[in-house]
Amino acid sequence: MGKLKLDNRKCAAAPARGGRLRFLVSSMPTDSHTWNLVVLQLLIEEMGHEVVNLGSCVPVHLLLSTCRAERPDYVVLSTVNGHGQVDGARVIHALRADPALAGLIVVIGGRFGTRGDADPGLCQDLLAHGYDAVFPVDVDRPARAVEQLREFVESRAAGAR
Repeated sequence: MGKLKLDNRKCAAAPARGGRLRFLVSSMPTDSHTWNLVVLQLLIEEMGHEVVNLGSCVPVHLLLSTCRAERPDYVVLSTVNGHGQVDGARVIHALRADPALAGLIVVIGGRFGTRGDADPGLCQDLLAHGYDAVFPVDVDRPARAVEQLREFVESRAAGAR
């Protein structure tokens, strides 16, 4: 799945933070993996942005309250355990249902099904639920999802200038 799904919303750099964007990184409520979150945090910080890393097994209510308090420019969700399609749908529905958070840029990456493949149907399903972009992990090129996230952020930032 090489295509990125971009929408018409523009990424607005936060002038109070000197043009740096704020990212909130989190896992799914049932996903206890943490190294993926550390890698994402380091990647985003390397790009020059701020990161709030909620860690693993984050309940939806904590994700929502932290988004309201931190006002991130992006929410980056990561899933490794293969339950990303089910958990991801629940999380995005909760975010989109909250009027204060409905317009957030929210992306998800990782393994969406228990078979471990990059099933395009699962990706399309997550996009239909409301994600701005979906980055599946390809077993042949596992770093590609991280590359796609970087490309997505850079392309949106370039469009906002």
